[in-house]
Amino acid sequence: MFNLEIIKNRKANILDQQNYHQSAVIVPLVNDNNVDYLLFEVRSANLIVQPGEICFPGGGIESEDKNPQEAAIRETCEELGIKKENIDLIGPLDILVTPFESIICPFVARIHRYQDIRINTEEVESFFLVPVQFFLENPPQTFYNNIVIKPSPDFPYHLLPNGKTYNWRAGTYPVHFYIYKDKIIWGITARIVNHFIKLISGSPNE
Repeated sequence: MFNLEIIKNRKANILDQQNYHQSAVIVPLVNDNNVDYLLFEVRSANLIVQPGEICFPGGGIESEDKNPQEAAIRETCEELGIKKENIDLIGPLDILVTPFESIICPFVARIHRYQDIRINTEEVESFFLVPVQFFLENPPQTFYNNIVIKPSPDFPYHLLPNGKTYNWRAGTYPVHFYIYKDKIIWGITARIVNHFIKLISGSPNE
């Protein structure tokens, strides 16, 4: 027996998302003297994962989080030492699913009273601001890495048409770089920035 009714009015999710590392980040906007900036963190050099990298505040979605939005706000408060009421959520960006088993949910928000930030030094080394106008005027440098399938030694080629000569599909993975003064913003963070800038500038590709 099977039940097709379960499919009716079902909200689609990302296939196998339970097997992916799921995280959420805030793309923080701050205003200083009527100029809008994006705020970035520099990760602590003591962290095991990506020490010293530039990123947005955020982190893993925990079981107690009601949704990705709540996780992003919680992590931002923890990392920047700010109060929840000083985070004014604007809305979501597109969900990023990487080839490396991770799902990132970004949200744009205004951070009020950013001068009150007291970073959690166990996770964050420092933070800095970049004018939004810089990104509007300077598209990223983009490079493309090749993604290929490398079957495991015990892969059952005998089950495939053409066996070991099967024509596997390959792909490319874009890697963006923004260079602002002595800061290199790249990778997933730069990809989220690029998406955000295309949206707010009315790019037809978004």
